[in-house]
Parts: sequence; C-alpha cells; structure tokens
Amino acid sequence: MADLRPLPSADPVVRGVRIVVSAITRTSVWRWAAPRVMPPIERMLADVTGGRMQISSVFVPSLILTTRGAKSGLARDTVLMYTADGYGRAIVAGTNWAAPSHPAWTYNLLAHPEAEITVRGRRYVVRASVIDGDARDRVWRHLESQWPEYRAYERDSGRTARLFLLTLVRKLHG
Repeated sequence: MADLRPLPSADPVVRGVRIVVSAITRTSVWRWAAPRVMPPIERMLADVTGGRMQISSVFVPSLILTTRGAKSGLARDTVLMYTADGYGRAIVAGTNWAAPSHPAWTYNLLAHPEAEITVRGRRYVVRASVIDGDARDRVWRHLESQWPEYRAYERDSGRTARLFLLTLVRKLHG
C-alpha cells in the first residue's frame, strides 16, 4: 500500500468535538444502543436525502457501502465512517461497535470485492482489498488522526478488525 497522505488538520473545535464524542462512543451503553438504533435511523435518512446525508457525517466523513451478500447475493447497504488515503481511495474498518464478531459487510467484501459506495449522493463502483501486514499499524494511525482512539474498538472486540482499501473503478450515473 502506498504511503498515506496526511489528513488536513481539523478545526480545533471539530477536533475537540470528535474527542468528546469518540469517548462517548467507547462506553458500554453506546456500544449496546448504537447498533440497534443507528442503522435504521441512518437508512431512513439516506432514503430521504438520496444518500447525501448520514448522521455520522456530522462528525466524520461517511459513506454508504453497498455490497453483495456473501451467501444470498442480495444488495446490502451499510453506513460507514471512511478516511481518505490521499490518493482518491477510501479506508474503512470493520470494527462492528467492538462486538466480538466481524460485521457482515466484511464477509460480503471478502466474497465479492466489487461493491458500490455513495458519498454525498454520488455513486461509484469500487474494488475492495484487505489491508494487512505491516500496513495495518500505519493505517490505524491514519484513521485515528480523524477519529481519536478508533482502534480501541479493535482492542475491545478481542479480534483483529478487518481493514479495507476501497479503490474507485468508475462513477455511476443516476
């Protein structure tokens, strides 16, 4: 994986808000409630705005990942935080709210690496590749420059979270 370009420095107020909110998201109450409450709210908001807005995008860059089910073959949408790598690609982490199991979308990408993303209402075809080996620590540092203590989800889950690099293949119209 190519070196990562540094993210632009966040406004001090934005950085402060992210530090406070990220601390809240590491609590047991949040980790219990968020997986139950956030996905239906995010789906509703995406439907209403045509994928142009997600709740999570208030705090961090977010996208809607559309994968093909590993077993069913059906389209599955998931709202995820992403971090740009500085070369036109997106990095996503399968943290699954620190749950002990990998999120379903990671199995889907492993089975079918071609997927779609929607970013601010614009749709793209992407190809996913797993980030592993020595690149993982460097990528986690990059992710945490955007979302403080993000790797705590991996540590608390007791498993190695899957990291993916999403490379743009083409823009979709409509």
